[in-house]
Amino acid sequence: MRRRTGWSIAGAAVLAWGEWLNWRWSRALVKDGGGAAEAVVVLGYRNPQATVNLVNRWRVRAGLRSIAAGSAPGTVVIFSGGATGGGAAEARLMAGYATSALAFDGAVLLEDRSATTWENITNVIPLLENADRIKIVSQPAHALKARAYLRRQRPDLAERLVRADDYRPGEWMAVKPLLALYGLWTLRGLKADERKISL
Repeated sequence: MRRRTGWSIAGAAVLAWGEWLNWRWSRALVKDGGGAAEAVVVLGYRNPQATVNLVNRWRVRAGLRSIAAGSAPGTVVIFSGGATGGGAAEARLMAGYATSALAFDGAVLLEDRSATTWENITNVIPLLENADRIKIVSQPAHALKARAYLRRQRPDLAERLVRADDYRPGEWMAVKPLLALYGLWTLRGLKADERKISL
């Protein structure tokens, strides 16, 4: 009985740790930005098959729910990601899913050349110049990495970063500890000031 209770407590602690880290990452390097025109950048995930994969479908849904209510006519969703393994570009697959499966009829732009997160940011920068508010959507650790890259490449645009709706308590809860471990590994190159909670 004690052993079972101990395992239950340990399991709950691991889940809480995963939630906490993902929550922290979703709130780093963002501000309470104002302005009407919004750009929501949805980053792709490896998608060698001809149909959009599970992770990219979730990212599209998170991107669309990140659009602020009453957004200005200038609001745009930017899907970013090149082709993997000779298949269709991730950006095109995600845009197709947004418009066909989710019936999204807002403004869409595609960045379909990038193969890395650094390239994602480099290649979307020209599409962000007119945005008052910039949201980057992915799993929280990956989105934080992308925000840090924008800060390194274009600090002026990074001042416009606001929080996306890509973290929700309990969502992906069972895998959040694994995402947290992977996130710690992928974020090891970030400086301390790039991990600080802004909100």
